[in-house]
Amino acid sequence: MDCIFCKISKRLVETELIYEDTDIMGFKDIRPQAKVHLLFISKQHIESVEDITSENSHIIGKIFQVVAKISSHYNLQRGYRIITNIGEEGGQQVRHLHFHIIGGEPLKKEIN
Repeated sequence: MDCIFCKISKRLVETELIYEDTDIMGFKDIRPQAKVHLLFISKQHIESVEDITSENSHIIGKIFQVVAKISSHYNLQRGYRIITNIGEEGGQQVRHLHFHIIGGEPLKKEIN
């Protein structure tokens, strides 16, 4: 089990947890790229967007529902960005589907 996000979901690695339920976790990114930089993951190992199926897609929907609910807690009412990287050329560094929630300040218009 080399996946850092699986280790986090099993509480083998500490993180600054901001949300947890039976299916998902949210925590602060250890290398924030903006004033607010959160990560949301499924506790179930789903490698990438390409591995979303009818059996696990409800978890992805749940992540987006939770993000929408907690965005005001992080003062993101004026806007934020949700990013996921897919595959090596897409910049995916951890092979566990995760969503970056970035905001809390004006973001560059171009996507890096």
